[in-house]
This record gives sequence, C-alpha cells and structure tokens, in this order.
Amino acid sequence: MKSPSRSLLTPLLLSVTLLLTACQKPEASSGESSGVRTLKVGVNPVPHGEILRAAAAVALREGVRVDVVEFTDYVQPNIALSDKQLDANYFQHVPYLERFAGDRKLALTSAGPVHLEPLALYSTKYRQLAELPEGAQVTLPADPSNLARALRLLEAQGLLRLREDAGATATVRDVVGNPRKLDLREIDAEQQPRTLEDVAAAVINGNYFLEAQKHLKLDAKVLAREAARENPYANVLAVRQGDEQRPEVRTLVKALQSDEVRRYIESTYGGAVVPAF
Repeated sequence: MKSPSRSLLTPLLLSVTLLLTACQKPEASSGESSGVRTLKVGVNPVPHGEILRAAAAVALREGVRVDVVEFTDYVQPNIALSDKQLDANYFQHVPYLERFAGDRKLALTSAGPVHLEPLALYSTKYRQLAELPEGAQVTLPADPSNLARALRLLEAQGLLRLREDAGATATVRDVVGNPRKLDLREIDAEQQPRTLEDVAAAVINGNYFLEAQKHLKLDAKVLAREAARENPYANVLAVRQGDEQRPEVRTLVKALQSDEVRRYIESTYGGAVVPAF
C-alpha cells in the first residue's frame, strides 16, 4: 500500500481486539446465532481504526458486527489476512498491497477505497518551503512504494529532478538533479515522526504523523502536501481474493463509504485525511 524487509520493524507490537457492540447489550452479542454476522478486521490504529469504528455503527444497523484488531506495522495485517486470522484489513494503498502480495505470492485484493492520506513534507524548524536551506537533511520513508511517492512530492516542489524513466519504484538513485543539495536519508516510516526534530524536514506517511501528533504531541508545519486529485494511493479495505462479494464485506464497504463516514473524516483530520469515495 513492496519488498518490506528493509523498511518495517519487528512484526507485531500490539494486537488488541476490541469488540464493537454499538448499542447492543452484552447478552445479545452472540454473533451468527443472533442473526448478526461478524467480520474481524485488522487496522493500524490511526486513522484506520478510528474511521473503522465510525463505520462499525453504520454496519451494525445492517446486521454486521466488526471486531477491530490493531497492528502497528505494515506486514502482519496482510499475513494474518492470508492465514485467515482476519476477514479483512484496512491500512494500505493498492500499490503497496499489490507489491506485497506479489512478493509473497498472497491472493489478496481490494474490496473498495475508503480514504487518502496525502503524503506531506513536515518540519519543526521551518514554516515554509522557501526557508529550507541548502544541504538540509530530509528523511524519506524507506518502503519502496512510499519512497517513490516522497521523491515525486519533492520533485513536484522543484526540490529534485528524477530520471524521466523513473516510475512507481523510483529510488534516490534516480535523482539526477538536486539544486539545494538536500541530504536524503531513508528510514523506517514509523520512526520518522520520532526523529523529525533531529532533521530539517521529513516526508511522512499521514497515519504515522497523525498518531505522533496524538500521542507525542508533535507540533510541525506542513511545507508541502501531495495533491489528492487523481491520486492512486487511496487506502482500501483488503480481503482474500474471492471474498470481495461476500454480503457482509459489501455491507462493510458500503458503511465505510457512507455519508456518515465522509462527514467524520472531513470533520476530524483537517485535510490530513480525505475521503476517497
């Protein structure tokens, strides 16, 4: 949403299952026996877990209960889905999903888009892009699909020039122009918010920045943000191939793409997360 071996931390740091019972009483939570179908869905906590919880109340009205399983990495949610420990996951974009599934030969696919987290260049030291000095150290997410996005963002701002044939897997080796002589450093995406105060700027995945903002009280300025229009990096609900049309999966997709969830996203994240439906 890739060849994750160099970019992701030790698999699972946290796996907490939270049963969303909405307005039901505990004794009514009998799953299939009460006529309510249950889906176990893996997420990263922010914003995916928050958005999924907003959608869960909508889905429950249509007879589908959602069990939320939280992960703090980008590897285990797909492994757990493939191993049938989950019914779905929601944490990644399609380029990542396709690369990960292709590398690991997993039969996973998208059931539908939900939101976009525009990648952004953040800084705690500078308030606008023009202030970024020559030789500034800038960190980039190390996973291949998001590394290419980060390089494209810097190129769009005139900070870099990439080889003409550099595609969706562009790396720093494809940089052929660097007028400000930026010191580009690749680090694990989940570590970038923690190291932001030590560098001039960082191109950070939206979910990691939001989580750091929430838990670390990170205060940073947005120097540049990826355009949302015609952006291929919408985060999706992923399922095993063949499960896309399961009635309960379609119900959950409908809930995730509902007007209630749209309003929740638009009122909660201040443009750092936008609806993709």
